[in-house]
Amino acid sequence: MGKAPGQVVLEVNDIEAGYNGITAVSGLTLQVAQGEVVTLLGPNGAGKTTTLLALMGLIPLMKGSVTALGEPVRAQRADQLARRGVRFIPDDRGIFFGLSVRDHLRLTRRRPHPDRESFLFQRFPALERLQNRQVGLLSGGEQQMLAIASALLAEPKVLLIDEMSLGLAPLIVQEILPAIREMAIREGIAIVLVEQHVDLALSISDRALVLNRGRVVLEGKAADLRNQRELLEAAYFQKSPVAAGEG
Repeated sequence: MGKAPGQVVLEVNDIEAGYNGITAVSGLTLQVAQGEVVTLLGPNGAGKTTTLLALMGLIPLMKGSVTALGEPVRAQRADQLARRGVRFIPDDRGIFFGLSVRDHLRLTRRRPHPDRESFLFQRFPALERLQNRQVGLLSGGEQQMLAIASALLAEPKVLLIDEMSLGLAPLIVQEILPAIREMAIREGIAIVLVEQHVDLALSISDRALVLNRGRVVLEGKAADLRNQRELLEAAYFQKSPVAAGEG
């Protein structure tokens, strides 16, 4: 999809992670290149959010390693990772409800960048109209647009997005996901996306992995997986053993 991905900027090698000594994800290996969108799919409790937290260093690894932008990711150093260009949008959107939209964007950008702001307002025109609105008064879709626009203003090289569509109407998701795809190509951003809208996510992704019970049970090119509904369903519900496909 789009131009060929560039240099690998995120490498995940056989990681195991979890909470209080209990493993939530195990054996995951992944590489993501510049301009590439990779989606993590799977049922609730499959280990998708745990994976993103481990990639960001927000929970320690029990095994394996994560390398972002050529340097190892260390636990509890997410602030340093963010300054280097790795950004995380959590499922609660991580926004400041007491600020106006304008002040929120001003707080998150590194330096004035009128061209970049103009492009983002073109993709999310509601935000331009709502610049004086308090963030806490925005709709769920508007808040998600703001969270994504704020992250993109920081000029990330790697962007991790958890459950972007949580609580949003499908029409809003259809508006936001293509913008993410466009920015990945335009800026060469490597994106890892956790998403429950399977068809929409696959439509804007290069590759996808399906997790179930903490392990990758299916992976491949997004375009191929969209045409393999029975295989996807088997991976989600583990109706029968499913081997990971070739990407």
